[in-house]
Amino acid sequence: MGNTSVTHINGKPLEQSSVYDFTMKSLEGQDIALSQYKGKVLIIVNTASKCGLTPQYTELEAFYKANKEKGVEVLGFPANNFMHQEPGSDSDIKAFCTKNYGVSFQMFSKISVKGKDIDPLYQYLTSSTKTDVKWNFQKFLVGKDGKVIASFAPTTSINDKEVTAAIAAALK
Repeated sequence: MGNTSVTHINGKPLEQSSVYDFTMKSLEGQDIALSQYKGKVLIIVNTASKCGLTPQYTELEAFYKANKEKGVEVLGFPANNFMHQEPGSDSDIKAFCTKNYGVSFQMFSKISVKGKDIDPLYQYLTSSTKTDVKWNFQKFLVGKDGKVIASFAPTTSINDKEVTAAIAAALK
């Protein structure tokens, strides 16, 4: 894991060597350089509003509130790649997450997490772990150095022992 041997994405040279090399758009349309999270452990998760796993927003938010002071950030990336389960606009997604789950962790503009139009961030994440995104709510653990440590299945809870142990190790 943490392999950055991928040299090209969609025929273009890959220059990113960590998640800190990416700038993404927030739900509000603002550029957010992921380098602002240097020194923190990141949980990057692709989300959807109309999925059987959508209630994971509750545990992700509780986890974030319990761990943000320890140096852990949750970054949510809505995606409509799986059975059209995220059909809304960025403003629809923001309203849904706020009203239904009180989401306070950083949510980003809707992107593609697989296929021909995969976002370069997700190309980097999946190449680093040699793991395709299988469904909504797949989680990627990124270390303080911006390198991908692990990927966890969509059905794996953020509170699963394997996940919490990996996060604890990354925080050391």
